[in-house]
Amino acid sequence: MNRSVRGVATGLAVGFAIYFAVRAAWWTVQPIAPLLMAVSIILYLCVVIAAVLVDSDDSPRMPAWLGIVSILAGAGIPFLVGASLLPMDRTAPFATWYVGAVGLLAVVCIVRRRLLMGWLVLLALFLSASVQMGMFVALELGLVGSTMWVVVAHLLVLFWDRAVSDTEHLAEIQRAVSVWHATQMVRQRERRIRVKYALGAAGPVLTRTVASHGQLTEDERLEARLAEGRLRDELRGTSLLNDAVRQAIHDARLRGIAVTVFDEGGLNELDEERRDAIRDELAVIVTRAVSERVIIRAARDAHTAVTVVGRTGTGDSSDEDAVGLWHEIPRVPDLDSTDA
Repeated sequence: MNRSVRGVATGLAVGFAIYFAVRAAWWTVQPIAPLLMAVSIILYLCVVIAAVLVDSDDSPRMPAWLGIVSILAGAGIPFLVGASLLPMDRTAPFATWYVGAVGLLAVVCIVRRRLLMGWLVLLALFLSASVQMGMFVALELGLVGSTMWVVVAHLLVLFWDRAVSDTEHLAEIQRAVSVWHATQMVRQRERRIRVKYALGAAGPVLTRTVASHGQLTEDERLEARLAEGRLRDELRGTSLLNDAVRQAIHDARLRGIAVTVFDEGGLNELDEERRDAIRDELAVIVTRAVSERVIIRAARDAHTAVTVVGRTGTGDSSDEDAVGLWHEIPRVPDLDSTDA
């Protein structure tokens, strides 16, 4: 898209430049110094074509040195034309070709993202044309039109840049929405897998419970409690569980420990490698737990990924003596403790 737009703009600029050169060469009055007129035409064509086609090595903007050359050309070409003609002939139709031609050069500078240099080219044209023909005569013979070209070009460049910026912003939003949608699909699939796993473990127990109208043996009651715990873990635990953690929680419950798992998104922004390390550490902590109740919580915290609290006795939550286990797994691994 950008290449096609630039191709059209390049074609238009070169076409207008050739038009002004042909107009300058169509003399209706013999110049007193034809060589100076020819030099001005050749200089103009060289500068405007270079301004259109020459690129910087690291940017699509016009090179700065070429912008300076354009300013000098905008100031010098009117004096070359004026020196090639008698004062009475400087307002002839062919003699004022440089007004539109240098205005086109200023437009090219602006389109090539040299806004200040484009305006300086127009200023140089205004001053030199005013010296050659008088300010009001220059305004009447095309300087107003050249100024309007520059203003319109400047506005179009600003609007184009804003449109490009908005398009890129919308594309980023679309990519973010696509990523979010894909993430939600993955999470839904994971939840379905977890529920399927939990129901597969709890299904036989539930079937026997219904069939026996709740009349279960002690072993079946224990199995039912374990199945219920597994079902709650799969629904609440989400990203905290792997095979090692599931087995550690299962063994802890067999030891009579009440284990509760809460996943509040503490692992969501971590990479999978760090998640696996956290789960392995969590499995070790649960395996070593001896408290009556163990609460595992993955809250959204800037520093801590998972908190494991073990409580003993029936004291309320403010009773610090009832806390027998407190372990925090950081989001970022502690290198000092790892080295130790």
